[in-house]
Amino acid sequence: MQAGRPALRGSLSLQLAVILVPVVFGFLGFALDLGRLYLIRGELNQAANALALQAAAQLIGTTTAADNMQAAIGSPNGPQFRYNFGILPLGGSTTNLTSTINSPACFATAADATSAAGQSADCSSAQFVQVSVTADAPLLFFSLLPGGEARKTPVQAQAVAGISAPLCTACGIVPLAIAALDSTDTVNFGFDATFSTLYTLSQSCTGTPVPINLVGTSSIGPAGLTTVPYVLVNRYDPSNATVPDEFDQAYVYGANGLTATTDPTPNALTSNTNTPAACMNIADTEQLWASAVPPSCALAAPQVTQALLCGIYSRLDNANTPASCATAVTDFAAISPAFLPDSTVVAAEVPPYNAYSGNGRRILTVAIVDALAANIAAPMTVLGFRQFLVVPNPDGTFFNPTDANGRIPVLYIGNPAPVQSGWFDTRYANSCPVGNFSGPGKVVLH
Repeated sequence: MQAGRPALRGSLSLQLAVILVPVVFGFLGFALDLGRLYLIRGELNQAANALALQAAAQLIGTTTAADNMQAAIGSPNGPQFRYNFGILPLGGSTTNLTSTINSPACFATAADATSAAGQSADCSSAQFVQVSVTADAPLLFFSLLPGGEARKTPVQAQAVAGISAPLCTACGIVPLAIAALDSTDTVNFGFDATFSTLYTLSQSCTGTPVPINLVGTSSIGPAGLTTVPYVLVNRYDPSNATVPDEFDQAYVYGANGLTATTDPTPNALTSNTNTPAACMNIADTEQLWASAVPPSCALAAPQVTQALLCGIYSRLDNANTPASCATAVTDFAAISPAFLPDSTVVAAEVPPYNAYSGNGRRILTVAIVDALAANIAAPMTVLGFRQFLVVPNPDGTFFNPTDANGRIPVLYIGNPAPVQSGWFDTRYANSCPVGNFSGPGKVVLH
């Protein structure tokens, strides 16, 4: 009997191994399938977040917002998302697997957008958007179980993005300062609250002859002027190694807003010297760009002003830019192709703004200040940020970026569009009136 025990133990071990092998493989199969499902869910979450941010950037208060959102998330020129270890393109299909980017849904509040029973809203006035994506995840071990015969299972991810609270610090805006027509009007600063008046913005100047309105505009400026004067805010950065030339910098700022950077502002009058060069603060003081001190009205606008206006012109057209821009902008031929015009530029375009069908390229976000400075020593206090839509001339032509008075035809639109970035806290402007002011926000996830 003693001699037979080792053989018995060996037999039991073999039987146990035979039983455990499929169990072990089963656990491995479960782990493999579950791991893949979690991976795909993570990939879809990342894609949904990015798509929601892209869609929310099109919430600019126009009737074509829904179409623009669909175009933005489906653009072949945008980022392409993949899943299943980055192998399969999202929004495509294979023999057995299908994935879908669902049409965005718009909502008036974040609570509605994040609730399963939330009330949807018209995208032309919505502030939030919900994007969901669905993809088939392949199954290996689970396909051997009841219900898994299709060898796949759907996985869904959803994200909500929208417009934040008004920003105390706005970044990536155009470095123009415009004096409030009425500083007691904290909503529109004296500009047309119906958003139906075309204004002529002009370089601030001294003496006569004073600038006059461009054809098709009917603005009434301050102190008996017809045009609305502006000045350039100091953002010339001589330490910028990427675009060192002053006039090239001005062009880029006009074409696409202040360049993202964490470098401190070159503004010598700011109360917070840590403010990034790409940003401005409400209730802070700004400085005039030294090369754009208001000239005599009888003289041409400064070259740096012309360079910035050539950049703004690119928002309308960059294929037939006036030859004078090649003189005003040092490296015009090299840098201008990077800035494409608005997707829609309609001849004889008229208000209302909500009929605008472009992609937002023609929207200028600028600083509204208490008064325009006459020299670099005079501070300008930022009251808020507001937006203007650059429009074509009535005959379908575009403004002259090297116009002697630096004039631009625009439509005042308030603050419907999000800005590139910024903060809605007081990290850079301690006197920012949090919760007690209006202005543009930025796109954020919820």
